[in-house]
Amino acid sequence: MVPLSHVLALSTILFVLGVAGFIFRRNIITIFMCIELMLNAVNLAFVGFARQLGQLDGQIYVFFIIVVAAAEAAVGLGIIIALYRTRESLNIDDLDSMKM
Repeated sequence: MVPLSHVLALSTILFVLGVAGFIFRRNIITIFMCIELMLNAVNLAFVGFARQLGQLDGQIYVFFIIVVAAAEAAVGLGIIIALYRTRESLNIDDLDSMKM
């Protein structure tokens, strides 16, 4: 059995990597993946706590987070494709305004 401290350490590392990628990267696809990485880090922490406490509440939260992340991925990728078709760039600096 993996100790909770190891699970939380891994979750923290994944979350910090996601935040660093979100702050320092300029590609909108990479930023999008970093947001997903942060969501999965939180999911890992929820599952670790649920296992430690012997309750299913954390796993239910994870289920709802995965559903929201799937909807976010569908809508987000649609927006990214639309922006790429109009601007022909995925650099976040080129997408600083929503004007055409």
